[in-house]
Formats: sequence, C-alpha cells, structure tokens
Amino acid sequence: MNWLNSEAFTAFDQHIMWSDMIGNTVGLAALALGWRRSIWTWPAQFLSGVILLAAFSTAHLSGSAGKQVVVIVVALWGWYQWQSGRRQGQDGSIAVRFASWRERGLLVAGAALGTLAVGALFTAFPTLSWDPWPDAYIFVGTIVAMYAQARGMVEFWLAWLLVDAVGVPLNFANGFAFSGFVYVIYGAIVLWGLRDWWLRSRTSAQPVLEGAAA
Repeated sequence: MNWLNSEAFTAFDQHIMWSDMIGNTVGLAALALGWRRSIWTWPAQFLSGVILLAAFSTAHLSGSAGKQVVVIVVALWGWYQWQSGRRQGQDGSIAVRFASWRERGLLVAGAALGTLAVGALFTAFPTLSWDPWPDAYIFVGTIVAMYAQARGMVEFWLAWLLVDAVGVPLNFANGFAFSGFVYVIYGAIVLWGLRDWWLRSRTSAQPVLEGAAA
C-alpha cells in the first residue's frame, strides 16, 4: 500500500499524493450522494475512510489513522440509520427535517466539548496531530455533521460549512493542496444541498389533505 503515499503529480508547485487525491475524491462523491439523499452516500464515506486509513497506517500516522476508524464506524451507523428509516418520507425516500432546538443545543454542546477533549488529547500527545486544535475542530465537526446527516437533519449542511471554514486554509497551509481544493468544492455542494434539503423539509412538513394522493 506504499503507493498510496507516493506522489501522483505536481500542480502549481504542490505535490499531490495518491491517498490525498483518491480518498478525498471518494469523499466528495459521498457528499454529492448525500445531497441526492442516496443511501450510497454511506458506502462512499466508508470507502473514503478505508482508503485514508490504509494510507495513514502505512505512513505510521497513528493519530490520523485512528480518526479514520471513527469515521468508518460512524459511516456504518449512518448506513444502518438510513436503511432502517428510508420509508419515513411520503415518497418512500429518506425523510429530512430541521432539528429541534433541544437537538441543536446538544449538537453545539457536543461539538464544543468534543473539540476541547480531542484538542487536549492532541496537545498532550503531539504525535497524534501536527496542528492540534484546528485538527480537533475539523475531526469533531466531521463526526457531528455525519451524525446529523444520519438523523436526516438539515443542519448537517451547516456543520459542513463550519468545517470547510477551517479545513480549506488548514489543508493548504499543511501541503494538502488537493484536500484544500476539494474542500472548496465541498462548499459549493453544501450550499446546493442545504437549499435542496431545506425545501424538501418544508414540503414534507405540510399536512396531506384527506382524500388526496400522498
């Protein structure tokens, strides 16, 4: 698997690695599938995690590899959630909704506490991350976004926007140019996906008239 950490090509004086390119391209496809509310978003996220896990393990980056294990587990859980709840929508598709204020509070609190805990862990063990606090923010934000997506919450797109805000400059600063470029595309897909899920949540919230076709 050493080829995953070899250089694929160079663009604008940036060295693009195979693992960076393939893993993030699959991750980009997963986000696009999430926009379409396709169940295949979860296998794609799982595959992206496996590719990056193999690459980081080969490069002896235990911290980065460990984070991908968590992403893989959450992807499997999300897949199960969508499989078990895919008939919740009136059209037989995945039902989407806005989170309640209580759920929003729990998401924000979980993100804040999680970032503090993971950031402290990365700071205590520098080998786990080269940039502890931004890395912790992105890692926890990704988990929060995936959790909200699994529950069909529109707010999951907002969580991705907040991850993008730090992910783009961080990846470029640390030499992961392809990741930074993909995060820019993530931003565009997130905005389109947010609009689509927003409109669908309003449609699904409207009551069906008695005697009318569902």
